[in-house]
Amino acid sequence: MSLTFTKTHLPGVILVEPVVFGDERGFFMETYHRRKYDAGGITGRFVQDNHSHSTRGVLRGLHYQLRHPQSKLVYVITGEIFDVAVDIRQGSATFGQWVGTYLSRENKRQLFIPEGFAHGFCVTSDRADVMYKCTDFYAPDDDFGLLWSDPELAIHWPVQTPSLSEKDRRHHPLAKIPKSRLPL
Repeated sequence: MSLTFTKTHLPGVILVEPVVFGDERGFFMETYHRRKYDAGGITGRFVQDNHSHSTRGVLRGLHYQLRHPQSKLVYVITGEIFDVAVDIRQGSATFGQWVGTYLSRENKRQLFIPEGFAHGFCVTSDRADVMYKCTDFYAPDDDFGLLWSDPELAIHWPVQTPSLSEKDRRHHPLAKIPKSRLPL
């Protein structure tokens, strides 16, 4: 068994499959090991860990920071989510494209989302606890977002009528966001 890093079609977005040691007592796994993750293409110094608890149908996102961009390493400790990264880097060959994958307690996968991408997820189980490491601190005055249901992005969310925060309801489609509010 070895730690696996799989590149997605979006440059820098990496799916991680950790090594899990399990027996009748439970399991053990490393959720992060700097040298191993550096070797797998996940570099940068993580400075903040976040824990999100949500119920079925909750959708959080699509969020990003501009002046304090964050790379994120996302994984689930209970339940299941559909996790999404959208390339919003101006001039990128994959601008406006997205990748989505299921992360769960059962599959123990992680998704690395680099700076320059918007991130969001929806909960597909009764409840989910999501952990994510960030390479910069949360800055409330630098908090931006995209409309989760942007028809041009055409993200295949597994929920039709999600539970959203008021802030996430007010986000605009990518085409209506001024270039000054998008990363280079």
